[in-house]
Amino acid sequence: MRALRFILLAIFLAAVPAAVAVFLPVTATAQETKAPDYEAWEKDATAAEEALATDRATIRAFEQLREKIVGWRSQFAAAQSANAAQIDTLRNQLSALGPAPTDDAPDAREIAARRSQLNDQLATLQAPGLAAVEAHSRADGLIRRIDTTIRGRQAKELLRLFPSPINPQNWEAGLAVLTQGITTLWSETAEAWGNPTRRAELKNNLPVIILFLAIAAVLTLRGPSFIEKLTVRLQTGASMRGRDIAAAILSLGQVVVPVAGTLLLVLAIAASGMTGLRSAALIGAFPAAAFSFFGARWIGSWLFRTTGSFPPLTTRPAEARFHVNMIALMLALEVLRRAFTTEVRPPLSMAAQSVWAAPLVCVLAVILFRLGMLLRPGALVASGSATREFHDRIARLLGTAVVAVSVVSPLLAVVGYVNAANALIWPTVISLGLIGLIIILQRFATDIYLVATKTGEEGREALLPVLIGFVLTILSIPFFALIWGARTADLSETWTRFSEGVSLGGTRLSPGILVTLSILFVIGYAITRLVQGALKSAILPRTTLDKGVQNAVVSGIGYVGIFLAGLIAVTGAGIDLSSLAIVAGALSVGIGFGLQNIVQNFVSGIILLIERPISEGDMIEVNGQFGTVRGISVRSTWIETFDRTDVIVPNGDLVSGVVTNLTRTNLMGRLIIPVGVAYGSDTRKVEAILTEIAEAQPLVMVDPAPQVLFVALGADSLNFEIRAILSDVNFKLAVQSEILHEVTERFAAEGIEIPFAQRDIWIRNADALVGRRAQPEAKSDISAPPIKDPSDFSDVNNDPDAGGEDQ
Repeated sequence: MRALRFILLAIFLAAVPAAVAVFLPVTATAQETKAPDYEAWEKDATAAEEALATDRATIRAFEQLREKIVGWRSQFAAAQSANAAQIDTLRNQLSALGPAPTDDAPDAREIAARRSQLNDQLATLQAPGLAAVEAHSRADGLIRRIDTTIRGRQAKELLRLFPSPINPQNWEAGLAVLTQGITTLWSETAEAWGNPTRRAELKNNLPVIILFLAIAAVLTLRGPSFIEKLTVRLQTGASMRGRDIAAAILSLGQVVVPVAGTLLLVLAIAASGMTGLRSAALIGAFPAAAFSFFGARWIGSWLFRTTGSFPPLTTRPAEARFHVNMIALMLALEVLRRAFTTEVRPPLSMAAQSVWAAPLVCVLAVILFRLGMLLRPGALVASGSATREFHDRIARLLGTAVVAVSVVSPLLAVVGYVNAANALIWPTVISLGLIGLIIILQRFATDIYLVATKTGEEGREALLPVLIGFVLTILSIPFFALIWGARTADLSETWTRFSEGVSLGGTRLSPGILVTLSILFVIGYAITRLVQGALKSAILPRTTLDKGVQNAVVSGIGYVGIFLAGLIAVTGAGIDLSSLAIVAGALSVGIGFGLQNIVQNFVSGIILLIERPISEGDMIEVNGQFGTVRGISVRSTWIETFDRTDVIVPNGDLVSGVVTNLTRTNLMGRLIIPVGVAYGSDTRKVEAILTEIAEAQPLVMVDPAPQVLFVALGADSLNFEIRAILSDVNFKLAVQSEILHEVTERFAAEGIEIPFAQRDIWIRNADALVGRRAQPEAKSDISAPPIKDPSDFSDVNNDPDAGGEDQ
């Protein structure tokens, strides 16, 4: 084990230079950067400004123009660092010449001439970079304007009002699209059949077409049911932990197999040569429609299972699966609808678009409404798990959102806002599918974790499965953005802004810098821990240092190592902290006031580790707490009392307060046991017995020898004390108990009495008190004498005969 520690330490030490070489931002030496073509840029920029001014270009034209300007902006960003190394050298040279001259302190003639020459060179070298900065700013502004224009047009199109689909006058336009489409498909097929070349192609490819059609029929019609039966059989035969993993992998065939069959169907139709423009577009949409249908069915089958380790999301999983299958069918029909109506020339009228889109929206809304109602109650499996309760809240929230969408979308479609209805309900469906896929992936990863760690079902509440779900959710954010209408250009622009980072006090922090900072700090931290482990387990135990010194050395190495790791990480990442000095100074004052107690305890902990007034294992008393020191951290010290309770004492109390350390230099300590005997006992005999008992204890030191002292003539006993020095004060109570046992036994054997306190009470005028108490019983009609004021008994209190032995 120790050899392994040293090997790991050597590997890390060898890897540090390579890591630093990889992650440190290296300043390039006089690299030639190709200057952008500013004349071509000026033409493109002018064209973009004119297009924005006229606002007549299409969205596709704006997208193409934007893509070109983004390329220019990248060139300008790279050109901003032109001549960076030479500029740094010239600035260092100017700094070496001293501060800028003033009227009171002018430069010498030679220095002034040299400063002017360097300034001219610096201005020349900075010119390309400044030009690139100006062009970059212009390109960035144009991109923002184009994005604003495109978003405005998209919003306008989204809120475009179509003719109402419930108006019977608009149905004729929708029926015309259907009849025209069927006519077009028939005419394209007839035209292809009338072409001898096409018929010859069909005849030559007929065997292949028949083979493809047969395989496609088997894969599409029988494949999903066969895979499902195989999955069920595998689940029943596999182990509890591995069945979900194997079943999930195998069940993917329910999507892959029928989609492959659909692709073969498309290939067979394409090989026949009997397709035209519109029929080819419709047939080409079959794989996407099949993927949508079978993929949604697969997600629903796994989300609403009645078997498995996860509880169902609803109390009616069969009904939920049925609604998911219906949603899958609607999704496939929508894919085919868009393919059927896209290639129409001339484009569909607004009435026709409204009539063709609204029915699917309304039917889908009814199905979504019921599915949302099933999700709203959440899982009704009773569980005290906080994670399960959180999942139930998410399911209820999701169900409520689905119900709201299913109500609003058909209303929008009926009114005529068809684009708004489509933009609301179909992204909702796809988002539900993506959420379901995330849940399934998280469950799959959890099952793999359980198998790898060989843990039970309680492992599902571990940290790693939760982190996996969190990471999957974060990674899905761009996909959700694309689903809800975000453009790829929007995502790339967001990533560009994110990659550039933020400027803080003249220092730019970007993800790359933060990653470099984290990696360097982790490497430094790991090296520090390896060094600490090697010192603690292999080096320091072979020295003559005591345990406290060893712990102090290990802790000090840890603090120094973490500080150096942070310093190297900040420096290696290229973060300039000089510009943050004023801000850091202002913050340090506020932090100093707010955290002065913590800082005090931190400094006190360092003092304790250096001076070592106490060490681990010492028996101390501080603030009325008595116990053994079990650990010293940078902020507090852990003391274990004899009641086996832990007391956390701030280090500031140990440094500024009074601390009694019973075992600082050695473990010896004095034990004092008081012993009392009755009057009339032989004091010499008592002394001899107690001395014999004390000397017989194995933990009592011979030098100095124990002493028995006759210390007082007490009110009830003759008082003795046994005073002995123990070799280990940790056994003080055990030795005291043993001595008292032997004292009791020896005194009983020798007839020596151990007294206990006694008091005799003498009552003066007892007969008068008894007679006074009996008078109310003899004469019930005579009331008792009134109680006198306490001052009336002053003569009794002052009576000299009231005290003494008469008491």
